[in-house]
Amino acid sequence: MKIIIGSKNPAKINAVKNSFDDQEADFVTIDIPSGVNAQPFSDEESIEGAINRAIGALKQGNGDIGIGLEGGVHETSHGLLLCNWGALAMTNMEPIIAGGARFRLPEEVAARLRAGDELGPVMDEYAKMENVRKHEGAIGIFTNGMINRVEMFTHVTKLLVGQYTYQTKQLGK
Repeated sequence: MKIIIGSKNPAKINAVKNSFDDQEADFVTIDIPSGVNAQPFSDEESIEGAINRAIGALKQGNGDIGIGLEGGVHETSHGLLLCNWGALAMTNMEPIIAGGARFRLPEEVAARLRAGDELGPVMDEYAKMENVRKHEGAIGIFTNGMINRVEMFTHVTKLLVGQYTYQTKQLGK
């Protein structure tokens, strides 16, 4: 099986590899644009970005499965929540989608995002670190390392893979 990952981000790549660890697969990574804002600001926009990456990966990589993962934020009456979504695309079927962990961002971070900044650079500055998005992510910083970005996206990708294996099993009946 050839799995095309629509990102060069190491956290996303490792999440996909973790989720297919019991299957023989070749992984190809391609930097696929999300087709949405650099900072997705709703579930809908984050889902659209994940789907765009998955379909783009499938088409450009000429694989069996395309995977797209997208982090974003979602405004609620309780504050600005971090969100993350994934999509799995295959030829001749609707993309499978899944979402993952959510938590409220501190107001000082949320205010900068509402003002138009992107979470990645804000987190680098906030945490006084470089490339937070490629390592622990905002989730790693704000959970004091209890959950990191790889684990967060592994959870989402396992939700995708579980749905995929269920659907393919149903089609085989």
